[in-house]
Amino acid sequence: MNAFTEWWETLGFPLIIYWAIAIPFTVLFALQMIWSFFTGDDVPDDTPDAEVQGDTGIPFQFFSIRNFIGFFTIFGWVGIAATDSGFSVLTSLILSLSAGFAMMLIMASIAYFLSKATADGSMKIERAVGHVGQVYLTVPKSRTNLGKVQVVVQGSLRTLEALTDDQDDIPNGKVIKVKQVVNDNILLVTAE
Repeated sequence: MNAFTEWWETLGFPLIIYWAIAIPFTVLFALQMIWSFFTGDDVPDDTPDAEVQGDTGIPFQFFSIRNFIGFFTIFGWVGIAATDSGFSVLTSLILSLSAGFAMMLIMASIAYFLSKATADGSMKIERAVGHVGQVYLTVPKSRTNLGKVQVVVQGSLRTLEALTDDQDDIPNGKVIKVKQVVNDNILLVTAE
């Protein structure tokens, strides 16, 4: 402990400030990262809901607790490195502030782009129009009954109900083309 006290007393005022900022914020940054890895940053199930109707959130959050922790962590360490490298107090401060703001911008950008990286995953049957497929179960003529066809929609082979306006049944294995969607979930097809 005596060695630490001697070392601390030999530091100049700027280094004392940078170390006093870097150490606690580095610990907070590490705890925040560990928390995110193990919990997935989710809110516990027993937390009361506080929803606001019509609240869509802020799309780009530059000022957040997470970003402030990142700012001060980088600010402290860059300040220490710049001061130890012999830069003046003003230059060290400018470098520290620049690195801290860059860190905030990077963290806010990552959070923003991750929030935009959502996939619906639901099939949009309208995207089948114009595609070619194959009859799976005979499609009866003149919309008399439903049959089934297999069509690639959104990169996946789907088996969907189908009708036809053709004057003949479309037998199993026959190639078809999707003309339109009827009743929001049935394909209207024709033989190719």
